[in-house]
Amino acid sequence: MTVTVYLELHDLSLSAEVSALPWQAWFRTWIAMVEPNQGKAYEVTLRLTTDAEIQALNSRYRDRDTPTDVLAFATRDDALPLPLEEPEYLGDIIISGDTARRQAMEAGHSLSTEITWLACHGLLHLLGWDHPDEGQLWQMLTQQARCLKAVGLTPPKMPLGLE
Repeated sequence: MTVTVYLELHDLSLSAEVSALPWQAWFRTWIAMVEPNQGKAYEVTLRLTTDAEIQALNSRYRDRDTPTDVLAFATRDDALPLPLEEPEYLGDIIISGDTARRQAMEAGHSLSTEITWLACHGLLHLLGWDHPDEGQLWQMLTQQARCLKAVGLTPPKMPLGLE
């Protein structure tokens, strides 16, 4: 399986923290853990931006005029199968560096851990995972923790009530 991650840094203060991280290898591992079709090629965009930009996107596409930590815009349409030789573009993951920085400080872990956690969360959304209720949120957070452990990272602590 091949995975291409297009990294877009729209928050230049994050470049030293995240540009050298092994995104291609991590996303390949994470996709392999949850995706049944191992022979395919995948592409995804990971965009690291600011609260102002993510708030504009959140307002435009989700009618929520507030910043958020991560947005995922999936392009997958199972009704339209692609030839195996064509990479499947899964979509865009947009992370606010401002919000990630605040959340990392509040939780007491590194910014790179928070961004990696959010990137994995966004990827799971692109692959069809969702959390409309507490039970599915727990399943998704548990899968995120497994994914981080699989690439040798220590996941953040689960939110209270979900451990």
